[in-house]
Amino acid sequence: MTTTRENPPSTFLLGGDLPVTRMGFGAMRLPAREIAGPANDPETSAAVLRRAVELGVNHMDTAWFYFHGELSANHLIRRVLHPYPEGLVLAAKVGPVRHPDGSWGDPAGPRELVDGVHRTLRELGRDHLDLVYLRLHEDEDTVAERFGALAALREKGLIRHLGLSNTTTGGLAEAQRIAPVAAVQNMYGVFHRRNTDVLDACTRQGIAFVPFFSLETLGRPEPSEPLARIAARHGVTTTRVKLAWTMARSPVVLPIPGTSSVAHVEDNIAAAGLLLTPEDLAALDALRTA
Repeated sequence: MTTTRENPPSTFLLGGDLPVTRMGFGAMRLPAREIAGPANDPETSAAVLRRAVELGVNHMDTAWFYFHGELSANHLIRRVLHPYPEGLVLAAKVGPVRHPDGSWGDPAGPRELVDGVHRTLRELGRDHLDLVYLRLHEDEDTVAERFGALAALREKGLIRHLGLSNTTTGGLAEAQRIAPVAAVQNMYGVFHRRNTDVLDACTRQGIAFVPFFSLETLGRPEPSEPLARIAARHGVTTTRVKLAWTMARSPVVLPIPGTSSVAHVEDNIAAAGLLLTPEDLAALDALRTA
């Protein structure tokens, strides 16, 4: 089923100067489907990366702490895609500390953040990163010192644009007093909308809003009846409907669904072309959410 409405924009100018496809790709599930394992087959993960690029994705999100044993997202990206296609935008997160055995440490301080950026540069084989997010922890009440450390790397040319992950509107405003913020990466989806105020702030300012866990239900039975009905009417998966709803929320929304399956990456990317009707959107808007 199709509609006659005008297609929404399929690209976004990240940071005002980097054109990216609005449907991106998240690398978290490349080493393992779940962060605790078991490890994926490296060649299957390599095929996922290649297929994403073949389908036009030029915005990839990764982090040095996405690894399982010897298999890491950054190493896979470099092995499969380097030399990188022209226009490929690589975004990376720093902030969490993860030990070689997979356990987590205390959040990174300024020095560890700098080390994380340099590690990411080495692993990806880049002389600069297009976008670096400071991933905040839940009880962080100020971003100034840690965001300032990344802002200093931006001044040195190692980072092109800065972002925040897991932030609030207050954290965004505080960071903007230090340096421009090009993107915010927060949890957001049909079944979890606690960050709507942050999305609204990004929309007003033209800042990219990059939702993670857009496909998660947070314990809700899947699929809900309205979601299943809409998917059946369009002849698509409920995954496509959820991603299409997220993109319809604002032209600044840039989803980065991750997967370790070629079939799933194809389905995810196809969601960018799904036009939901006003009735579809209203039904999904009315779902009770967290």
